[in-house]
Amino acid sequence: MTYRYGPPIDLSDLQNYLATDLRPRRPVFVGRVSTKDNQNPSSSIPRQVALASDRLEPGEEFIAFFWDVESGMLPPELRGRGPQEMYDSLAVPTPRDGGLQDLVDRAEQLGVTHVCAERSDRVARHMLTSLTVEHELEKLGIEVVYANEPVGGTESGRLRTRRYGQVDAELYRAAMLEMSMGGQIQHAIQGWNHGSPPYPYVAEIDPDAPEPRSGRFGVQRLKKKLAPHPDSRRFDASRELCRLRREEHLKGADIIAVLASEPNRYPIDGEWTHSLVEGLIANPKLTGYQVYNRKAKRTGRPGFSRLNPVSEWVWSPGVVHKPVVSLQEWREAQVVTASLRADAGEGGGLLRIRAAAGRMGLTVTPVSSSPTHTLYRIGGRKVVLPTPIPDTLVQQIIDDLEGVK
Repeated sequence: MTYRYGPPIDLSDLQNYLATDLRPRRPVFVGRVSTKDNQNPSSSIPRQVALASDRLEPGEEFIAFFWDVESGMLPPELRGRGPQEMYDSLAVPTPRDGGLQDLVDRAEQLGVTHVCAERSDRVARHMLTSLTVEHELEKLGIEVVYANEPVGGTESGRLRTRRYGQVDAELYRAAMLEMSMGGQIQHAIQGWNHGSPPYPYVAEIDPDAPEPRSGRFGVQRLKKKLAPHPDSRRFDASRELCRLRREEHLKGADIIAVLASEPNRYPIDGEWTHSLVEGLIANPKLTGYQVYNRKAKRTGRPGFSRLNPVSEWVWSPGVVHKPVVSLQEWREAQVVTASLRADAGEGGGLLRIRAAAGRMGLTVTPVSSSPTHTLYRIGGRKVVLPTPIPDTLVQQIIDDLEGVK
């Protein structure tokens, strides 16, 4: 803000009359396009640079360019992970010195004084992410400038414009997620498969599905339904492992021993693991129903998914592919699984984690504890676990150790 009330005499010759910044101005550009399919990076990024350049001083140029071809819904640490070969193939005339996370990590080292972008949603559509980035940069004395904000006026007016823009981006994000979720639900209840097919199935193109159309975002993906794997032994193996849990109340390790004892009868690529066996027993798709929203990929730790409660699952109205077990048999298996875990007692979850870590050649060592939580070292990582450990968290840690998503 510029104040219009100066001193009654000329004091401009005093050394401290004007605020001075001994640092030379070193502005950088930050930008983003949604994906290489939704927007054309070769034209969008240069356009963003041109708009952001309007906020430079006369004769000034950007010292570096940080931009991503990623969804604005991703946090900085998950952005810019595409290989350099991908970015090179886009033929964007603007050089790239890294992505958003690289900017945050290297800003102080580069002596950056200003970060310029076309508008706030080029940083992120999630308001918390854009605010966090601004906060981290401002702690370093770096000013964040958006080209669509007014020049001059009051600080409150500028801030109001900025926050309104960030709210708009957040609302757009929420609306897109709602529409996407609605589409995915319709996809599931019509019997089409999400993700990789379970062990006893393959995903085949549905000949009765509507023809994919080409739109703004390219050709739609082909609709696929689950069909029995060409190797019928996989169906038999899945049916048997479910029976062993449901009727004989066998634990995962015991089921693995049974399956591994007859490899010709129960084939597997690699070896049977606890996560695969327990995952198949718990997978409702083996009932012939299509089921969606079992996992929340956006709310778990990076690279892993949080398990949603059964009440939030979306089921197709009827059977849409050949079932391995009936719905009642699947339900009985889940009851037995819960009983086995309860019988293991409070220490059962930790025993399962220790067993999984042992298979990976790792050890589980307690570091410190409180009445409600304990800090463990598992290999080279530290994990804080509550007491007792919930079954869903136990399975999440085991999946993490075994690299199962």
